Amino acid sequence: MNAPYMIEPVQTAASRQTDSALAASELAAQLSDPALGFVLFFCSAEYDLASLAKSLEQSLVGIKVIGCTTAGEITSHGYEQHSITALGFNRHCFAVDAALIESLDQFGLVQAQALTESLIARCLEHRVAPIKGHSFAITLLDGLSSQEEMVLLALNSALGSIPHFGGSAGDDIHLANTHVYFDGAFHTKAAVVILINTLLDFEVFTTHHMLPLQHKFIVTQADPATRTVFELNAEPAAEEYARLVGVPVEALDHQMFALNPLAVRIGQEFYVRSIQRVNPDLSLTFYCAVENGIVLTAMEPGDMLPNLEAEFQRIEAQIGAPLITLGCDCFLRKLEAQCRGTLTETSDFLVRHRVVGFNTYGEQFDGMHINQTFTGVVIGRNQRHV
Repeated sequence: MNAPYMIEPVQTAASRQTDSALAASELAAQLSDPALGFVLFFCSAEYDLASLAKSLEQSLVGIKVIGCTTAGEITSHGYEQHSITALGFNRHCFAVDAALIESLDQFGLVQAQALTESLIARCLEHRVAPIKGHSFAITLLDGLSSQEEMVLLALNSALGSIPHFGGSAGDDIHLANTHVYFDGAFHTKAAVVILINTLLDFEVFTTHHMLPLQHKFIVTQADPATRTVFELNAEPAAEEYARLVGVPVEALDHQMFALNPLAVRIGQEFYVRSIQRVNPDLSLTFYCAVENGIVLTAMEPGDMLPNLEAEFQRIEAQIGAPLITLGCDCFLRKLEAQCRGTLTETSDFLVRHRVVGFNTYGEQFDGMHINQTFTGVVIGRNQRHV
């Protein structure tokens, strides 16, 4: 790749090398700050992950490195596929600590409180900034674990006023194995929680461009544990959904799901519950938890790019031009942009606003597990006054 833009106190790096050792070496060469304290990366699941883990440890000796696999990468050059992208944080400007959650099904409020207290204590040791008003948390979760809701509920309670966002790891849309990276190894059925403490201004945000339609579905039979819906309106779920979309069941695919999402209404807000796949028994598996008795509203996409532009204008009016934006962008949004012929335009927008991140199997925002959103943090160039 061409040389990335170099931003202090954050650097970006990216590589299209398919060889793990060469990719890791390229990242290390681009992350040249002698005060480098933390690296966050996002990589294609097509890499030999065991080899990549070893190469990253050898190339970034003594640096805390955290990451996950993706459904696509966002580099300083825009949307990418089958690549690796990274952010390097200067230790004088950012205090960062992270923890691994291995037993997601055993993670409750007690564990969340202990984890949060430990992260806060270790960040305070670096004496970069007070915790209150100067910290945000990032979660990276196994995107096929079906445990996001439980983990996020506990974490949100423990984090209190600390804003939080994140993304569910992907695997290039194979829906087979997704991984998070911690302490020199890739892990499945796990999550990483990262606490970032800084004096720089920032804003954690989420946005989507979906608009509600009149049609409603009642979930009349579901298994929340596996996120499987067997019946909608007392009919086989896939048949009822296909009827709404106007195609045969056999035509239901990721593109149909992206352009015809369903959402649950909480208060005045709609939260998309994206469909993952059609099963042989005509049930539907979702990316988010769906329970018996809830009402799902049919949605249609509005204009994605104007929605993004408005959100970034709002944030940048408050904190100025971004130093960096760390973005978790649902892979179904990228697929939608592809279908509508706006992929290049959207990618160029991300470059202009210094977005680096990944395409996810789901996003997280202040304890909510959501789909088909663009969620992240804009970090400004000026110090925050709280």
